Amino acid sequence: MARPIAKDHREKRSAILKQAAVYFADHGYDRASVNGVAGACGISKSLIYHYYDSKEQLLFDILHSHLTTLYEGLKALPKAEDPELQLRQLVRKLLHMYRGADAEHRLQLQSTTALPQAQRHILADIQRSIVKEFSQAIAAAAPEYLEQDPDHLRPLTMSLFGMVNWFYLWHQPGRGLSRETYADLATEILLGGLARLQNQGRSP
Repeated sequence: MARPIAKDHREKRSAILKQAAVYFADHGYDRASVNGVAGACGISKSLIYHYYDSKEQLLFDILHSHLTTLYEGLKALPKAEDPELQLRQLVRKLLHMYRGADAEHRLQLQSTTALPQAQRHILADIQRSIVKEFSQAIAAAAPEYLEQDPDHLRPLTMSLFGMVNWFYLWHQPGRGLSRETYADLATEILLGGLARLQNQGRSP
């Protein structure tokens, strides 16, 4: 007979994921151990293994949960009729969801390659879906320019992620720009550049 799932199973799993993410990010996934994860979580090693078969499976669940949360949050945004407003809302939402997820974000950037190829493909599919949300918004904001130069869409999209994804490295909570202000700044830099490129294309 299958063992029943405890009522607080989801809460315990979420707490393990959060503490394990911080532990992996601070100590480096390759050097981290299940014993260390258990200590960081304040639970026994056997309880870790109750939820996860291996350190590898734990890392995958951290990243899968993180990326799925990002994608579902972006998809849940109401669509704005104004393409520029839609892009602005997406950038704001992404930076908002990054709040409190620095460890998961660091692991996504640094430790995905530690996973087997099949799991990396699953995570890559979610990442591509996230990127697609932004590339579609950028294309809608500058249709004439990107119809003429469609090969520029991916570089523009990844440049926007370059501005947003490294925010956690230099941002000091409570000091300087807020997340919303920086989201608007990054959006304006992209839109301003697109406007200039479009104007150049119209020049005789």
